[in-house]
Amino acid sequence: MTESLHQWVNAINGPLWNGLIFLLLGAGLFFTVATGFVQFRLFGRSVKEMLGGRKQGSDPHGITPFQAFVTGLASRVGVGNIAGVAIAISVGGAGAVFWMWLVALIGMSSAFAESSLAQLFKIRDYDNHHFRGGPAYYITQGLGQRWLGVLFALSLIFCFGFVYEAVQSNTIVAATEAAWGWNKHATGVALVILTAPVIFGGIRRVAKLAEAIVPLMAVLYLLLALYIVFSNLNMIPQVFGMIFADAFKVDAAGGGLLGGLISQTMMMGIKRGLYSNEAGQGSAPNAAAAAEVKHPVSQGMIQMLGVFVDTIIVCSCTAFIVLVSGIHGDGLSGVQLTQVAIVQQVGGWGADFLAIVLFLFAFSTIIGNYAYAESNVQFIKSNWLIMALFRMGVLGMVYFGAVQSVPLVWDMADMAMGTMAWINLIAILLLSPLVFLLLKDYTAKLKMGKEPEFKLSEHPGLKRKVKSDIW
Repeated sequence: MTESLHQWVNAINGPLWNGLIFLLLGAGLFFTVATGFVQFRLFGRSVKEMLGGRKQGSDPHGITPFQAFVTGLASRVGVGNIAGVAIAISVGGAGAVFWMWLVALIGMSSAFAESSLAQLFKIRDYDNHHFRGGPAYYITQGLGQRWLGVLFALSLIFCFGFVYEAVQSNTIVAATEAAWGWNKHATGVALVILTAPVIFGGIRRVAKLAEAIVPLMAVLYLLLALYIVFSNLNMIPQVFGMIFADAFKVDAAGGGLLGGLISQTMMMGIKRGLYSNEAGQGSAPNAAAAAEVKHPVSQGMIQMLGVFVDTIIVCSCTAFIVLVSGIHGDGLSGVQLTQVAIVQQVGGWGADFLAIVLFLFAFSTIIGNYAYAESNVQFIKSNWLIMALFRMGVLGMVYFGAVQSVPLVWDMADMAMGTMAWINLIAILLLSPLVFLLLKDYTAKLKMGKEPEFKLSEHPGLKRKVKSDIW
């Protein structure tokens, strides 16, 4: 049964991804050029917005911009940065790293667009305790297409609520099994017991936990990576040479006209890059919408910065660890490849360290993913019984991932992620005039020397679309 499921998943993934790669890069280039290279032009301002991430005003509903940033980062920074990068290099070669960088730099503008829209169309929650929003909301209000909003919400629930949870637990099991020989069934049960109290506590508990865990684990991992890079400084030019030389290898990844134009290296770099940074995929806007800010563009810039931190900084660290080790072609894949590379550089304690960091990374991602999915379940139908069944399903997938094989889990993730990205990218392209309007409003107020604050009353044309009293 598992084998036939895997074949079915792969049959869908081929055509789904051959077209998506062109849409993903095309949308990123469109937003990059049309916004006047916003990801570079306002990069300094985005750092300022994130560091000044205090809750604006006295409204009790929102979380702070910084909490939204780390909730987004809790989902972004994780298994994709460690296992995903290693998989990309082992399958696609060193050149996959180049395509990861490219998709991140271009994708920063898509992340800016989707998170700004999520802020504009956010609503107060049904219990009036916080904000909710994301692609399902801006598709429904902005495009007036509730059926498409529901389709997106269902694909996100499947992707983040179920499949991605399995990916995280799968990686935790691989790391703990390699480091300490732990039984995967016992580890799966332990993960279910740890996850249950967090997800039954709602998004505010998720935000608080993410704010505590993410900065600590990211700093620890970066410090280890920097130590390895500085210990091998003489090899850095060689590593860059490998990345750029391999980036344009011609080895077709798929069939058909589009498939023949995409190399295996390019495909792996873009797939794993998108899995890691989520730019344009429609996931991070769910966290972005929960923040309370004075202008939608403020949160758009903060999420744009998240893509940069995730891929250009954290993913690059893993890539350099694996490439300086010289063992990436030895039949190892995923987290075990990164583990072996670290052990080679720092000794046996490196496997223990990575297992602990990966556990924290993956566990924070499990709860970050859950927060996204919960918002979309509530969008379709807010009902205590549906929420309880959904939460039980999430816990079931945490266990399923712990005991399943790596290729099936990752291929299911690709299928779910691809479906979401198709719907979201088309939606943000159709809503692009609103992104440009928001950016124009923000930059005009900056030029006037004011702290930008968005007022819906200044844009009567928008009043018909935005169904809330927030702005």
